[in-house]
Amino acid sequence: MERNYGWVIVGAGAVISCLAMGAMFALPVYLQPIGDETGWTRAGISGAMTVGFIVMGVAGFFWGTLTDRIGARPVVLTAAAMLGLGLFIASRATDLLIFQIAYGGLVGASGGAFFAPLIATTLGWFDKHRSLAVSLVSLGAGIAPMTMTPLATVLIGNFGWRDAMMMTAVAATVLIIPAAFLIRKAPEVLADAPTPGSDVAPAQTPPSTIATIFRTPQFIVLAAVFFLCCGAHSGPIFHTVSYAMLCGASSLAAASIYSVEGFAGLFGRVFFGMLADRIGVKRVIVGGLLLQAAGIYSYIYVSELTHFYLLAVVLGLVYGGVMPLYSVLARDYFGPKVMGTVLGGITMTSAIGMAFGPVGGGYLFDTFGDYHWLYIASAAIGLAAAMLALAFPPKTQDETPTDAVPA
Repeated sequence: MERNYGWVIVGAGAVISCLAMGAMFALPVYLQPIGDETGWTRAGISGAMTVGFIVMGVAGFFWGTLTDRIGARPVVLTAAAMLGLGLFIASRATDLLIFQIAYGGLVGASGGAFFAPLIATTLGWFDKHRSLAVSLVSLGAGIAPMTMTPLATVLIGNFGWRDAMMMTAVAATVLIIPAAFLIRKAPEVLADAPTPGSDVAPAQTPPSTIATIFRTPQFIVLAAVFFLCCGAHSGPIFHTVSYAMLCGASSLAAASIYSVEGFAGLFGRVFFGMLADRIGVKRVIVGGLLLQAAGIYSYIYVSELTHFYLLAVVLGLVYGGVMPLYSVLARDYFGPKVMGTVLGGITMTSAIGMAFGPVGGGYLFDTFGDYHWLYIASAAIGLAAAMLALAFPPKTQDETPTDAVPA
């Protein structure tokens, strides 16, 4: 049973990721209702998400480091309470600054407590199929647009945005807490096993302090690529609903674009995870980043709902499949004892990249009256990410575990 418990971790992590990320990233469907009721600008409301990304990144580093010390379970339980409280306060806010503090501060801080702790714990449970296991945990984030976003849209239509956000706060908290009790540390024999057949090698002497970790070329390149990758797709993801509505789609139809992306992302996570286990993580990431840049640029030619759906399939497959693989690279470069710190560090840089998209897209829309420049700029950033990914250090040694128990 202990040998197979890693798959229980995967299931619990997927559920928690779905609820937490779905609750946080549903803000785009609240954008117009909040603006209509309060008169706040789109840039101002989007700024809450920008603050959230920055806080999520900084907090993610803190939560990841804490996970290395005390484990993921208490971290996730604390974050669940913060998530519910932040959403509740935001739902009652009548001042934009209070809304930004509640959503960007509390909700953002809680969001940083899910990726690094859950992924670090999952990586410790697997010596084989690490890419697939991590991709399946992230499956929850892919399911979120198919469930939480349409649910929020229906709740907004029936109860208004304030009550809809409050209901989401209660439901997410109540469901995450019991799932968190299934999370536990991996046995040492599994946690210490390197990835068989990896296309990158761990550092010769695994760094053990924050300063030495952050100075390694492995961390610098990994964090930079993650930063650019997230900077490329955050704006298009956040503003796609508004763009589709400007093109004539109804609010529910526009929100369903996220559902299509999420559904495609489910297949992308599984397919890219299995492909990375077979041909190497680096090759899959580089190819995925090139496809992402091309897909983002294609938005400037889109105006019909059918075309939005087609692009949603492509982008959902690509960024849904690529995002989990950065953590597998991190595991290949660094030892398991600092995995929370490493993942927290790259999450911090990726969150800073994510922060530019929502507010940048809002600024470009307010300035030019359309979203075309957002997609052009985002595609250029995505192309830069693919080029930089070619600098991932190559494999220098081949380590095959001989004493690990397979999961």
